[in-house]
Parts: sequence; C-alpha cells; structure tokens
Amino acid sequence: MAGALLSTPNRVSLERLVQVAKERGYTAQGEMFSVADMAKLAQETLGCQAELLCGGLGGPNRDGVLQHLITGHPLLIPYDEDFNHEPCQKKGHKAHWAVSAGVLIGVQNVPSPGYIEDSELPGLFHPVPGAPHQPPSFPEESSPGAIFLLSKQGKSWHYQLWDYSQVRDSNLQLTDFSPARAADGRVYVVPAGGVKAGLCGQALLLSPQEGSHQLGLGHLPQLNPAH
Repeated sequence: MAGALLSTPNRVSLERLVQVAKERGYTAQGEMFSVADMAKLAQETLGCQAELLCGGLGGPNRDGVLQHLITGHPLLIPYDEDFNHEPCQKKGHKAHWAVSAGVLIGVQNVPSPGYIEDSELPGLFHPVPGAPHQPPSFPEESSPGAIFLLSKQGKSWHYQLWDYSQVRDSNLQLTDFSPARAADGRVYVVPAGGVKAGLCGQALLLSPQEGSHQLGLGHLPQLNPAH
C-alpha cells in the first residue's frame, strides 16, 4: 500500500516483500516486530527513503508527522488493532501495521492560498498539487477530535478516519508479545528487548528518493531518537 502511495516505478508484490524479509532474517511467518527492520525492508524493496521516528507521535514529533502527510507521503504505524480495525490498547497483544495516506485537520479559518475547496463537501479544502502552500496552523495537541489520520490496515476494505490521539496512545503502549502467539508453537522473529524495543512509540515516514521527479519536502531528519 505504501509503495502505491509513493508511486514507485516498479510495483513490488507482497510475495516478494515476504521473501526478502525472510532472507534478511526480519520475519519467519510474515510478522514484523521491528520498525527498524521495516525501514530497511522498505528502502531495499521500494527504493524509498525511510525515516525512523522514535518517542511517539505526539509532543515535538507531531508537527513533523503532520507536515509529512500534508506533503502527500505515507506514514507506517504499528498499533493495536480493534475488531473494527481502529486503534485500541491491548498492550501489544493485537499489534498490527497501518498506513496513513493523509490527514484531516479542523481549522478555524479558510486555509491560505494554495488550497481548493472540495466540489462535493463544502468546508473541506485540499492542497493544490504542485502549488506552493503554507500548512495550516495545527490545533493544540490537547484539542480532542481536531486531527484525524486517513488510515488503513491491511485486512480492511476501506480507509478510515482515526482520531490522532487514539493512534498516538495505541502506538505508545505496545509493550508485550501476545500470549496467544507465544503459545501457538510457531517461531517468530522478535528483536532484542521484545515488542517494546521494536515497536513502542515508533513509526516510519516514507518518502521518494531525493532527486526523483516527485514533489515533496525531501529528507526529514530522524525525530527524537530514543537511543
């Protein structure tokens, strides 16, 4: 899904992704409990830039994440998946990956030049592709329901709008390996330090390689490293 959003020249099949991940020792069954390994897999197979974000989606990292999404580049987020694919808090027992393809931000005023109003939904504005535009002023982090991520989990048929704070909180509590998986007799690749070290408070910002023909903000520095 992220490769499609990046418009990579060559589509990479799921089978190829799993094959490379197994060859590199990142996975045994298709699981991926390391954001760092996911970054290396994305760079090798999609030919993109993959920036590892540590320290969670909130605080000083929030504006960088929002600016990345406004630019039109995907975000990969590990989180606990509820029965309806939305974020929940199960201490990592339901850990899955989601891709965010955009963001919906509630603002008080009409955005500055560079945005166009949706033809079907009055009050909804989109950045004009290729046109210079200033990102809107982001709501305070304490404002509930002001920011939503347009996200999709692999088993879902449709994109959903998830409250940013719920995604942030789900991502921050990935600490334990699922007891059900631990007891199923199968072998899984879990990084040193477990699920907490591999997933908790981490995400990936994917963008095209510098020098490509696509428009974007380019290379973002690693944000708030935990180590």
